[in-house]
Amino acid sequence: MTNHSETTGSSENGDITGRNGLDGPASSDHRPTHGDPSSPCDPTAYVSHTAYDASTTYGGDPTAHQVTLRTPSELADALPYLLGYRPEDSIVLVALSDRGGRGRFGGRARLGIPANPDDWPAVARQLAEGLVKGSERRGARPERMVAYLCQDPASGETGSQVMERLQPLAHHLRAACGKLEVPVIEALCISDGRFWSYCCARTGCCPVEGTSMGLPGTSVLAAAATYAGIQVRGTLRELRARLQPLETGVVFEQEVALDTASMALVPRIVEDTGRAAVADETVALAAVVMRRFAEARVVSGTAIADRRDDELLGCDEAAALILGVQDRVTRDRAAEWMEGDDAAPALRLWRALSRRCVGPYGEHAAAPLTLAGWVAWSGGDELEAREALAMALGADPDYLFARLLHQACNEGLDPESVRRCLRSEREGREARRNAADAEAAPAPAHAPALGGRPGRPHAPSAPSTRPAPASRGGSRPRTPGKTSARRRGGRPEGVRREGDDTETTPRASGERP
Repeated sequence: MTNHSETTGSSENGDITGRNGLDGPASSDHRPTHGDPSSPCDPTAYVSHTAYDASTTYGGDPTAHQVTLRTPSELADALPYLLGYRPEDSIVLVALSDRGGRGRFGGRARLGIPANPDDWPAVARQLAEGLVKGSERRGARPERMVAYLCQDPASGETGSQVMERLQPLAHHLRAACGKLEVPVIEALCISDGRFWSYCCARTGCCPVEGTSMGLPGTSVLAAAATYAGIQVRGTLRELRARLQPLETGVVFEQEVALDTASMALVPRIVEDTGRAAVADETVALAAVVMRRFAEARVVSGTAIADRRDDELLGCDEAAALILGVQDRVTRDRAAEWMEGDDAAPALRLWRALSRRCVGPYGEHAAAPLTLAGWVAWSGGDELEAREALAMALGADPDYLFARLLHQACNEGLDPESVRRCLRSEREGREARRNAADAEAAPAPAHAPALGGRPGRPHAPSAPSTRPAPASRGGSRPRTPGKTSARRRGGRPEGVRREGDDTETTPRASGERP
């Protein structure tokens, strides 16, 4: 389930444990002492790794870089480091397990808090079952859980009132986990810079007004994470803002450019003779813009950097690229800019194109959003990858490439299998071009004909404009789909028919993308 409504909160499903280590070893007996009236709240001991794998980062003994989390306050402070961002309007479950007598943070799962309390029991079951089953697939069934409810007060509401309002949701979470025989040993509400424990049964133990979270970045855990090179981003809302349509004065000009490009390009793409030429033109233009991005001056701050990229991208260029990558074969060729020096400018380009899918062209954002998600995932940024792919599915729920990548990313699969497929496609295409060149070029009188060109030019240099042969499964062009109800009358829909991706989406034999 992916919910893009800000009213109910966005959602992110499943066991989202990273491969390289937002989980780590810990030593703890995980005693739920909150339920014991004879023991104070603070001595609850959770000894945890600092949300990174020290053996991977430093190549040393993991126990040399542990941070002990002994209180609910330290658990609350750890949440952004467990997720890699600061959650808002979110339900978060974190799995705990024992390994060799030492505790370990396991998978994490997050969902938006539904606005309707009637949905809370179902959401609690979905989240608990998804995290437990996802962990079981990895051979590490959780033994305990820590639950977080994060929501800022509405207008006229206090943090204490948020805590009281969400208390039934905390109860549903504890009940859902209990049915799976995975007890919740701590449930925290975080609101308005303060936190409350739902598991403290001792009267007068915790202050009614909550406990202050303190200044971000000032805890021992924050210092250890900084030393380890872990970056905590802002909120998911800030991340999505980089991918959402612009709302500036350029919107009208961009819509006109998209209308014009649609009328010019769609008839060419649906014809066999024009489709390959449009693909080459699109890839060549993308390479030019990427080179322009790579050579641009460096600026600090994501918002400033995005505005700089928007200024470097013309409306006509954006329109031609957006329409061009609607074709699945062209999109798969563009996905080959996934690693090395190509990845950063490619990701900037796909973000910028996603922001240019304005007005009635919102559905066209599925292609650039999927490309942004793919490049982010290939580069190890699973957070942006999941958000971009979820937004692509929000733009077009039937976009198969986005669905496959989103599932693979959420299941923690290695993107290298997809990279191998794309490299193979590129090498095969270049071999065919080299063979065609060798046949077409007359052999010199003093030497035999050469069988190919020496090496491949490094993208994003402009590729050859020679028409590419049809990709496997792509010999027939796509025809325009039905006009969306959101489009103005007479505007062409485009050429995307994503169901055909079953033939051309890169995937290795016997492997999942």
